Amino acid sequence: MAQGEPEDVFKVTDRRRRLDEDEPAPATPPRAREDEPPHVGPAPAGAVGERSLAGLFMMLASSAVVALGDAPDPLTGQRQVDLAQAADAIDLLILLREKTEGHRSPEENQILEEVLYDLQLRYVHATKRS
Repeated sequence: MAQGEPEDVFKVTDRRRRLDEDEPAPATPPRAREDEPPHVGPAPAGAVGERSLAGLFMMLASSAVVALGDAPDPLTGQRQVDLAQAADAIDLLILLREKTEGHRSPEENQILEEVLYDLQLRYVHATKRS
């Protein structure tokens, strides 16, 4: 920097209120995440509120079944075939199978393999129909 040129300076002002040492911190109740849907139905085996890999497999599988037209859309109640969406859900399950290899329980292995086998058969039948 040349002598005589002004130096770039910026100022940071902390506007947070400081608590006195004798003043208790305000209690804030825990908030549920807005993007997280409430858990509905019976809890899976294990701890209450625990998420399971098998639940994820079943969620993706049900999405594929709806996209294949084998079940009605829960929102509209109508059956629509969307083979691209079904293929995406099946591909996600295959990706999960690869990425979780060696980290699944025997029960999760069995569920995933059965779901994939069933979905792939349904997909082949759906492509033959259309």
